[in-house]
Amino acid sequence: MNICGNKVILRALEPSDMPYLREMINDPEMERMVIGWSFPVSEKQQMDWYNRVISDNKNFRFAIMYEDMFVGVSTLTQIDWKNRSADHGIKLCNDAPKGVGIGTDSVYATMKYAFEELQLNRLYGSILEYNIASQKLYAKCGWKVEGNYRQSVFKNNAYHDEWPVAILRDEYFEWKENRGK
Repeated sequence: MNICGNKVILRALEPSDMPYLREMINDPEMERMVIGWSFPVSEKQQMDWYNRVISDNKNFRFAIMYEDMFVGVSTLTQIDWKNRSADHGIKLCNDAPKGVGIGTDSVYATMKYAFEELQLNRLYGSILEYNIASQKLYAKCGWKVEGNYRQSVFKNNAYHDEWPVAILRDEYFEWKENRGK
């Protein structure tokens, strides 16, 4: 089953997507903008990762397709089926078209699937203090900043604040109802 937004389609990852994911992981600028860290990843390591995660029912990773082109990945990870929550993240390829709403529609499609199909109650994530694009994206999609983890992420030889963000099921439905107004 594909997950349809208004502009994007979220689909299961395929082996043919691995070069795009490896390129994103190995991109220093993208690495600078996300929480966490990674070492350089080889083609074999990427395929080994894919083979490990493909059948995981607590961590879903979706290819973002726009006009039949792979433009990024959207995730629901650390799914807690009892407490009905999951961590959400999104990464867009550097060459993904800008200013056409791919990010917003990808977050919307992921929220719609999480809240309307999986019946989750809460989605959460984290944003680096200097990632203005992510701050604007999640605010536009109805997410709220829940605090500030001071100097919790070390990147580029400095410590940076991490902002936990989240949206609840009720907030999603309210946002969805008012979205076009």
